[in-house]
Amino acid sequence: MKRPPHILCRKNRILLKELIKTDFKLRYQGSFLGYLWAVLRPLLMFAILYLVFAKLLRFGDDIPHYPVYLLTGTVLWNFFTECTGQGIQAIVNRGDLLRKISFPKYIVVVSATATALINLAINLCVIIIFALINGVAPSLSWLLVPLSIIELYAFALGISFLLGAINVKYRDVTSIWDVLTQALFYAVPIIYPISLVVSSGAFGTLAAKVILLNPIAQVIQDVRFNLITDTTVTTWSMIGAYGLLSILIVVIVLALAAIFFRRKSRRFAEEV
Repeated sequence: MKRPPHILCRKNRILLKELIKTDFKLRYQGSFLGYLWAVLRPLLMFAILYLVFAKLLRFGDDIPHYPVYLLTGTVLWNFFTECTGQGIQAIVNRGDLLRKISFPKYIVVVSATATALINLAINLCVIIIFALINGVAPSLSWLLVPLSIIELYAFALGISFLLGAINVKYRDVTSIWDVLTQALFYAVPIIYPISLVVSSGAFGTLAAKVILLNPIAQVIQDVRFNLITDTTVTTWSMIGAYGLLSILIVVIVLALAAIFFRRKSRRFAEEV
């Protein structure tokens, strides 16, 4: 007898909740510092970048509250890479479960990426504390930050669905993505201000506009604008209404990836 939809939805919610709890616990199991790594990892990365680029190379001298500015970019970038890294491997890592239980396979990817969301929530608290210490004044624009986080998560989830489905059959995807993210790190204004790109030469303004069409760059700049300083150059201030293209990219990637994932998911239990 087929179960009513509300029973299936409740079952899926319970499964998702349990998988999220399990993934988060397993992530730090056996680690001496445990859950502290959720905060220490981005902070250590920030410290290295700050010493090299802010102190030695003098990046960000003209940006108000540059340490918070850099920390915000670092935390959001870590969230994106952690989210996609865990999401792409989710199906393969949960192969035993897929062969034993019948349930919507997207739950596995969502549960894996939710761990990154929990870590981000913790790190955002650290950013806010750091910002207040650094003299950043609270404002109503802080309430817009969750909207940007949702956009970035949707983009990461779309990539996880797409590459995660391909990774079931071609395990090289994870290694290729690791290399791509290392290259992408320098194509997003995390360390350097976008004004540096604008002033770099004849094609500087065009290059800056292309960079800001990247949804990752758009979100990072929006969060900096709303959370730290309104002097931040955003996608909207640089290219106006054309900035909607970055949101359109997110919607298209998530929609197409979800369709592709659903079609491929029928054979996951056999191929994983």
